[in-house]
Parts: sequence; C-alpha cells; structure tokens
Amino acid sequence: MKVYLDNAATTKVDEKVLKEMLPYFTEKYGNSSSMHLMGNEAKSALEKARHTIAKSVNAKTTEIYFTSGGTEANNWVLKGLFWKNQKLETGKNHLITTKIEHDSILKPCERLEKQGGKITYLDVNKEGFIDLEQLKKAITKETFLVSIMHGNNEIGTIQDIEKIGKICKEKNVLFHTDACQSYTKIPIDVKKTNIDFLTLNAHKIHGPKGIGALYIKEGIEMTYLLHGGGHEKGKRSGTQNIPGIVGFAKAVEIANSKDVKKMEKLRDKFIEKILDIPNTTLNGPKENRLPNNINISFNDVEGESIGGYLENAGIFVSTGSACMSNTLSSSHVLEAIKLKPLQANSSIRFSISKYTTEKDLDYLMKKIPDIIKKLRRLSPLVK
Repeated sequence: MKVYLDNAATTKVDEKVLKEMLPYFTEKYGNSSSMHLMGNEAKSALEKARHTIAKSVNAKTTEIYFTSGGTEANNWVLKGLFWKNQKLETGKNHLITTKIEHDSILKPCERLEKQGGKITYLDVNKEGFIDLEQLKKAITKETFLVSIMHGNNEIGTIQDIEKIGKICKEKNVLFHTDACQSYTKIPIDVKKTNIDFLTLNAHKIHGPKGIGALYIKEGIEMTYLLHGGGHEKGKRSGTQNIPGIVGFAKAVEIANSKDVKKMEKLRDKFIEKILDIPNTTLNGPKENRLPNNINISFNDVEGESIGGYLENAGIFVSTGSACMSNTLSSSHVLEAIKLKPLQANSSIRFSISKYTTEKDLDYLMKKIPDIIKKLRRLSPLVK
C-alpha cells in the first residue's frame, strides 16, 4: 500500500487538470505572442485563465501576472520594490516580515540586507501567530513593505491578514502575503483585506509544477526581474507557459469547499488519534490552522528515523519543510515557536489532500505506534 502524506510539498495533478492541459502540448501549441490563428488561440486561453484566477481572489484581470511559481513571485515583490525605491531615492529601505516565512522570502531578505536594506523579523508565539502590536510599532517612515505569509507551510498557522492589511493601510505601507499554502483552502479577497501583492501557485492545489501568479494592485510600479520580449504587459518577459497556465486555472476552477471540509474532518480525527501515542505534541494552533496540515513532535526519537521507517511501509511524509530537507539544520519555524532542538528534530509533518482517505490514515495509525515504540527502545534519550 502507498500512502502519500506530503501534500504541502506538492500534490498529485488532478486528472481533469491534465485533460485540460494536454491539447496545449499537442494541438493548440501556438505561442500566445504570435499574430496568427494558433497564436490567438493560445492568447485566448491565456486570458481566460487570467480571468479565472483574478475572479477567485476578487482582483481585476489586469492585476494578475503569471510567473514560474511562488519563489519567483516572492523574489519579484521584495527585490522589485526595494530596487524601485533605491532608483527613485525615496529613502524607503525597510522591510518587515516574520521569522517563520518560507525561504523564498527569507533568502531574498538576506540579499537585500547586503544591498543596504533593513529587515525587521517579527516574533511569533508558540502557535506561530504574530503580535499585531509589534507589527504596528515596527512600521516607520522608511518602511516600504510588510510581507507576512497567509498559511504557514510547516505548522499550518493562518495569520489574520484582514487585520494585518488594515494596519498597513492605516500606516500607508504596502502589504504582501504569500498564499501558496492557503490558496483555494481559505477564502482570500484582496480588496477586503487591503492586499497589494499576493503570491499564488498551482502545484499545491493539484495543478502542474512550474507555474504561479502574482497579484499586483493596479497603479503600483516595481523594477522587473526579467527583461526580454516584454510579455505579461511588459512586466515579466518570457514566453508564457500556456499548458501550465491552463492547468492552473482548471485547478482553481474545480477547487471547492466540500473537499476542504473533508480535509478538516480527516485532520481533526487524525490529530486526536495520533496524540494518543504517549509523549507526542501538536505543533502549531488547534484553531485557525490549514485544513491539510498536521505537525507532530514524537519527542525522544529522530524525525529522520521515523520518516525512514514510514517510507519502508509505503508512507511518505516530511520531516520538515521539503525545501530544506537536504540540510541537517533544524527547522527555523520550529525554532521560532520556541521548540527545543530535540523536540524540533523529532517532528513530522503529515499533509493531506482531497485524495487522502480514512483508509490511508488507518494504515498509518496501524504502523506508526510500533515504529515509535521501537525507536524509543533504541533511543539513548529514553531512560
């Protein structure tokens, strides 16, 4: 039996999505910039998809720009705004973010610091929530952007972006949120929440890899990362990935609240069962949590060992953020919520999807208690 529980890293492409994409590889393969019938056919599909994604977040179609994914979109916002302010000599060189952001925010921040940028990294509490008062106090006249993710990829924390957006509007500072994990799972309205920039991607929602989108509020100008043929209204050069874009829009179109409620029900049932294993703790909040996220510390055993035994049983999970799985360092997210190193290193992220079944989780629950018992017997940490 094979059980895939690493959906926060990537998801299976929905068959309806694949079916929608296939003609744009083999029959309707024109370049959307070409001024002939096949080019126009591709352009029509491109703009239809743009409309679908814009509508899903209450944006204008003209405010959606396609990218290669969430990482590019995040880099574009942070670097593009910083460089624009440098060029105009506005004196705005301060950016506010959090200690639990994805690396596609934290790494660009490191680069900007080397270029004269000043970064404030907000603390979070033990459940991963920021302190809104700390945010208010951190904003200065030099602040050009607040970038705070919507749903955390490791511990599932959903920040109150409506309150954050209100603070940013009152302080007259731009607001960006990375919604790659929350998109289609948690409703997002860019107007209601005063969002100026919104990062989205496809492969977390049963769409293809290598395609994402950035919402840029009308009237905001940034420096561009990519220069060339002037695609995406001159702001993001590069021939558009029409099959990917079409697949992205289809994944958005078929996403629904019924699947979200199913995931929430499975999540809650699984958390209740897994915590019956002695000396286990849930990382992240019980409420305001992504519907597909479960992060557990098994204490006194190594997460890598648990992951290895589970893989041998045909169960695929993450021992931290997939983007960091090639390093031996502890999760910066778990460090930020003040987990001790031994607790952090014993954590496993189980992330479910609309395809996850009770049978899958029953199989996991049949295997994991014995794995934990065995590893604790072998552990020098257990007396």
